[in-house]
Amino acid sequence: MTDFLLPPKKGEPHGIALPDARQITIVGANGAGKTRFMKELIKRCPGKAYCLSALSASFPERNPSTLPGSIDMLYSEAIKAQPYLRSDAVSELHKLAYMLYADEFRSLLSLKNDTAFRKGKVAFKPTRLDKVRELWEKIFPGNQILNDTGKLMFATDSGDNIIPADTLSQGEKAVLYYIAAVLYAMPDAVIFIDSPSLFLHPSILNNLWNSIEELRPDCTFVYNTVDVEFVNSRTENVTLWVKSYDAGSRIWDYEVFDSGHLSDDIFIELMGSRKPVLFIEGDAKHSIDIRLYTLVFPEYTIRPLGSCDKVIESTRTFNFLRPMHHLDSHGIVDRDRRTQMEVDYLRRKEIYVPEVAEVENIFMMENIIKVMARRRGKNPERVFRKVSHAVMKLFRKSYEAQALQHVRHKIKRDVECHIDGRFTCISAMEIHLRNLVNKLRPREQYDELRNEFRQMIDRDDYAGVLRVFNYKPMLSESGIAQQLGFKDKDAYIAGVLGVLKGNGKDARALRHAIKYCFGMTPAPETPD
Repeated sequence: MTDFLLPPKKGEPHGIALPDARQITIVGANGAGKTRFMKELIKRCPGKAYCLSALSASFPERNPSTLPGSIDMLYSEAIKAQPYLRSDAVSELHKLAYMLYADEFRSLLSLKNDTAFRKGKVAFKPTRLDKVRELWEKIFPGNQILNDTGKLMFATDSGDNIIPADTLSQGEKAVLYYIAAVLYAMPDAVIFIDSPSLFLHPSILNNLWNSIEELRPDCTFVYNTVDVEFVNSRTENVTLWVKSYDAGSRIWDYEVFDSGHLSDDIFIELMGSRKPVLFIEGDAKHSIDIRLYTLVFPEYTIRPLGSCDKVIESTRTFNFLRPMHHLDSHGIVDRDRRTQMEVDYLRRKEIYVPEVAEVENIFMMENIIKVMARRRGKNPERVFRKVSHAVMKLFRKSYEAQALQHVRHKIKRDVECHIDGRFTCISAMEIHLRNLVNKLRPREQYDELRNEFRQMIDRDDYAGVLRVFNYKPMLSESGIAQQLGFKDKDAYIAGVLGVLKGNGKDARALRHAIKYCFGMTPAPETPD
């Protein structure tokens, strides 16, 4: 392993020492100067730098490297030293294949000489080609590398479809290239790999690079990548976050990455962004949240985290680590059954909470319905009146159950706070618990909420009902899809998202209404 002196940075004109690094990953936004940074590192490793890139490995249209110890230079030197070595290779991959066979030939000659002139058993040493074959068959079980008159040939277990290296897939060529190339790196090399996940299927990526690193325990591996999962897979890793580059003074703004209490994958992914961050609930594939908020907030980098607790904690931690990065960060959580006091607290902590109970209710907002009705050639007022009537009817049937759920939520949080109190003995705790009912007043709270919800019904307070009504079947049972001529509620949701994908008047109206729901914009005008 090699001790590094990193390039100059702001406040550290002579650079930072990075001792005993086994794995180094360079990350950062596009245009931040990552490639220049890696080139500067290469200059700082004279006689030790060894550069690999699968992007150019199999293509002849490139300038051969003049770095001492590079594949191009090794091949040029091998031609001079070994007259039997073919000299017509043009790509790095071809040069490696030729050198592997030249080494194999030399090894066989040496073995023959040892057998002829030494008594006793001659020890057989695995060649580079043996190591390539062994690792290839580990990465691709059932496949084989065959010897065929000085050419590398590839086959499945059955021996059918024997093919040359030129006809391998781009991913297979990358695997072959990386395995063979690292075996030719000089001792204690610093191996620089540009885009290590390029062409490689995720299922083999980690296994491949773990195995390659095991081949050369003497070397340091430096990866320039934007692949978050790959960065997190390196177990002895130091991450260098390149923020920007000042070409005039040749100084970078970068950090030696330490994520603190925030999970590495979140922090590393967001370091590559130049936009403020918005943490949301749900997952990246199935939730409505990511589909909706990506279209409503294009000015943000959206990161789904699953639970509301994860959103709250990540927003808090990311803002706590603000000195390490340049990004504003916010969160969005459903209102659910939170009290106004809880909502106000979250908003003070940069967590946006909507004026509706859950994300599905956004699609039930008056302005959303009216914009969609006008687009569908329907009478906005008539459609909204029918949908509103259906929602109020649903709420009338379940407002008492909803009040009970709200009280349950509040009591649960209050109990957690009270139980956290300190007690001198178990008797004191028992007395405290017996008195909790009187302190928490569950029935009184229930009666208050039930009356409040009853008044919403009496006042026909549609917006108020959307704020407190947690009922996911509402979208289906309100009949909104049928009123607007959609097949079902999923088609209606897709219709709203389809409008938001544009940037016309209706798209702007929908975004404005939703942002108002989060308190981000003034009240929108009600559509005709």
